[in-house]
Amino acid sequence: MIEGPNGVGKTTVAGLLAERLRHRAGQPVHLTTEPTRTRLGALLREAEAVIHGRALALAIAADRTMHVEDEIIPALDDGNIVISDRYVQSSLVLQRVDAVDPREIWSYNRYVLQPAISLYLVDDAHVIGARLAARRSLTRLEATGTPERELQLYDQAFEFLGRQSWHQAKVDCRGRDPDQVVSAILDTLDPLLARRPAA
Repeated sequence: MIEGPNGVGKTTVAGLLAERLRHRAGQPVHLTTEPTRTRLGALLREAEAVIHGRALALAIAADRTMHVEDEIIPALDDGNIVISDRYVQSSLVLQRVDAVDPREIWSYNRYVLQPAISLYLVDDAHVIGARLAARRSLTRLEATGTPERELQLYDQAFEFLGRQSWHQAKVDCRGRDPDQVVSAILDTLDPLLARRPAA
C-alpha cells in the first residue's frame, strides 16, 4: 500500500511502481485506489465536501471493506501483486483532520486485511505545499489540513500500526524524482518478492 500526505506523489509513484513490478517480478500487478472506483467510491469522492466527521469515516470504512472483499482478495487469489493508492493509514490521518478520534477510526478498520507491507512516502512540507498550491482546486480535506499536520499524523499512524504488528517502511522522497523513489521502493520490496511463489 502506498501512503503519505496529499501532494506527496502517491498516485504517480503507485503507477510507476506497478509498471516496473510487472517487468521485474514477472507476475501480474493489480493497481487500485481508495476511495474505490465503484459507485460507492465515486459517491464519496463527490460528496466529501458535504459529508463530515463520523459519517465520512464510516462511509470510507464501508468502501474499504468492499474493496478488500470484492477486489483485493480476488486479485491476490488470482496471483496478482496488489498495489493500492491509499489504505487504512489515510483514514488514520484524514479522518483525524476531520476531528474523529483515532480509537474510533481504528474500530471501523481493525478487521480489514493487513497488507504485506505499507510504504509511507515522506517529503519536505514546503515541497508538498507548493504542489498543492499549483492545483486548480483542492478537496475539503486537502484545504483543511496542512502538509506539516498530515506528516505528523502519518508518523503517528506509523507508530500506532507498528504496535499492531503491521509491516511498514518509510520512503524518503526528498530530492528524488518519481523514478528514483520507485527504485528505493523496489529495494525495500526485494526480500518480499523473493519469497513469493513463481506465477
